Amino acid sequence: VVCFRLSAAMAPLAQDWTYAEWSAVYNALSFGIAGMGSATIFFWLQLPNVTKNYRTALTITGIVTLIATYHYFRIFNSWVAAFNVGLGVNGAYEVTVSGTPFNDAYRYVDWLLTVPLLLVELILVMKLPAKETVCLAWTLGIASAVMVALGYPGEIQDDLSVRWFWWACAMVPFVYVVGTLVVGLGAATAKQPEGVVDLVSAARYLTVVSWLTYPFVYIVKNIGLAGSTATMYEQIGYSAADVTAKAVFGVLIWAIANAKSRLEEEGKLRA
Repeated sequence: VVCFRLSAAMAPLAQDWTYAEWSAVYNALSFGIAGMGSATIFFWLQLPNVTKNYRTALTITGIVTLIATYHYFRIFNSWVAAFNVGLGVNGAYEVTVSGTPFNDAYRYVDWLLTVPLLLVELILVMKLPAKETVCLAWTLGIASAVMVALGYPGEIQDDLSVRWFWWACAMVPFVYVVGTLVVGLGAATAKQPEGVVDLVSAARYLTVVSWLTYPFVYIVKNIGLAGSTATMYEQIGYSAADVTAKAVFGVLIWAIANAKSRLEEEGKLRA
């Protein structure tokens, strides 16, 4: 029987941390801050270089990485506060849990805000018919938000059966969104101007590949790994996937907007 009672408000931390494991997560979170922050600056500096048709998409791209930068600061600070790090009696660094909870909920709040926006920016930069744009933005946005909301109850559980249950629930909207990106947008991609088709396809498939990382990272604790090792892989995996899905994906959105803007200015694409 699956128990729906949430045993804690935040994911529990293991006690057996080594300095190497702690610092690996520390560096991964620091990398997330640097990657997201620098991407935000780049995207917004590029706004004057694209035509007005694509400025909304590029603005949203920068908003996504700005939100992620803020939340990575919060996750980083929470990670530091959750541990005491100092020299041990043998001269090596020792890591102990401080008692302050590690608030990984920041990550889910970030996803709840940014994942729908990621899909919206892709739809906007494709410049589909207005009706199709609105329909896709709403359906994919809502489905992705539901996916994130369903994942969190399992994330804060140690009970593997409960984690599997919420993972399976979250996979339903996940499969719908990924299926739409792979199949549903295929015809619309084929109608993109020459020189842009490959960029749009790359953006779609980068989203799919980076998203496929998340469900596998989610079940790290379900397939034999436990304790500090599982948490280390989880935090590093999520951080790498976030930078790919937001900052790297954003660069592709900028490239599409830049290419289409150039075509418009040359008169090869209707403004």
